[in-house]
Amino acid sequence: MTEQSAFKTLTSGDISADQFVRVGVNEQLSEQLQRPSISYWQDGLRRLKKNRVAMLSLGLLVFIILMCIFAPLIYPHSFDEQNIAITNQGPTWQHIFGLDDLGRDIFARIWIGGRVSLAIGVVGALVSLLIGVLYGGISGYFGGLVDDIMMRIVEILVGIPYMVVVIIVSVFLGKGMTSLLLALCMTSWTGLARLVRGQVLQLKESEYVMAAKVLGTPSYKIITRHLIPNTMSLIIINTTFSIPGFIFSEAFLSFLGMGIQPPLTSWGAMASLGQQQMAYYPHELIFPALALSITMLAFNLLGDGLRDAFDPKLRQ
Repeated sequence: MTEQSAFKTLTSGDISADQFVRVGVNEQLSEQLQRPSISYWQDGLRRLKKNRVAMLSLGLLVFIILMCIFAPLIYPHSFDEQNIAITNQGPTWQHIFGLDDLGRDIFARIWIGGRVSLAIGVVGALVSLLIGVLYGGISGYFGGLVDDIMMRIVEILVGIPYMVVVIIVSVFLGKGMTSLLLALCMTSWTGLARLVRGQVLQLKESEYVMAAKVLGTPSYKIITRHLIPNTMSLIIINTTFSIPGFIFSEAFLSFLGMGIQPPLTSWGAMASLGQQQMAYYPHELIFPALALSITMLAFNLLGDGLRDAFDPKLRQ
């Protein structure tokens, strides 16, 4: 149909040509962005800020960390100061959380113990992060025989109960924070190594990795500059979840008497002492157990928020 015949068709009925307006195209408006372009990380942080539970957990963790750092410095009672005359005293204005069986202030010991528990959780998670990421990245990138050998080593380590490792390390190095950290870190990195390996196996077939190989980029640069950065969201989420796992493991071992030894203390060691007095002086168990539970809950809720924020399927 020609343009003239179409015009005659329109004018033959009730519709007239005067009722039509030529719209045209505004090239300047068509090229404008409807909303600002943001990166993957910016979008993840934006969604994380909208998650009230995750932000509340983050604020609570910041508060706990600040209290562990500064509370022992400004609190008038020392964590190892003993007062045998008033042992097992309940909470008072002078001693906020009461005293233990040796007359030591529980409030001061809570924050000193928090330093040890958080230090073990953070240091253990960072060590596992470093070993697991490098090990999984190398295994997934090279594949073949290298991957088979490295994964068989991981399977052997996974099959060893960490309690056996703790006992063996304690026999040779003695009980304490150093031997506890070493024992926990010896097998804790295997889970992250498997996750990173799976991601690298998928990413190494990408076009930008193939282009880097063609250009002669060394393997270690491809792993550290291309593959590992593209798995950072998975790594951050896994590390956030691993911190409370280390804290709980330390508390469990200290509760059994195989962890932190006096004069140092931790939340698990305090809970171990408190459970002996639980029937008559429950405050000696309640306060360290609350500190441990609240911290682990905050880390887990923050990890859930990070997982939701950095999930590509939920990106809008």
